[in-house]
Amino acid sequence: MVAALVLAWVAAEPVVVDFEGATVYLANDKANRLEQWVEKGVTFRLAHAPRQSKAKGLVMFFEHLATGRKGIASAMALEAIPVLATLPVMADSVTVSFWGSTGVPAVLEALDAEGKVLDRASVAAAPARQNPGDPAPVFALTVKGARIARIQFSGPRPGEYLAADEVRFTPAPE
Repeated sequence: MVAALVLAWVAAEPVVVDFEGATVYLANDKANRLEQWVEKGVTFRLAHAPRQSKAKGLVMFFEHLATGRKGIASAMALEAIPVLATLPVMADSVTVSFWGSTGVPAVLEALDAEGKVLDRASVAAAPARQNPGDPAPVFALTVKGARIARIQFSGPRPGEYLAADEVRFTPAPE
């Protein structure tokens, strides 16, 4: 039994969600805003409904101008609402690569199935461009904990954005 569990854990392949199948703009040049996005079994949506308006809580996609890679973010520009990602299986560690507005704070939290915070990683300000013409730098945050069921990321103040470029985790052994 133990040997089978160890073999299953060693054989577990990392799951990488990169949003490359997403559409950034619709045919009418409007941003693609959705109630949720599901990729490789991971469901992304806002952590809660808007509290300052009756608007529908939506996520949207940004394109990193230098690389063309796509990232997911909260579409609620005037109300900072965390993006919540529910994993299809438990994980012990999750790494998220981000880019965002200049100086935007970033917080990544790992949650168990009951919503209890297991771990938290943050930066007070996203790395700055070295020169005005440089692309927004990509940076990573990692959270760890036993049986991570969900993660959420937050930090932007009204008018700012924080886009998750890639979410990477390895399923935890059962």
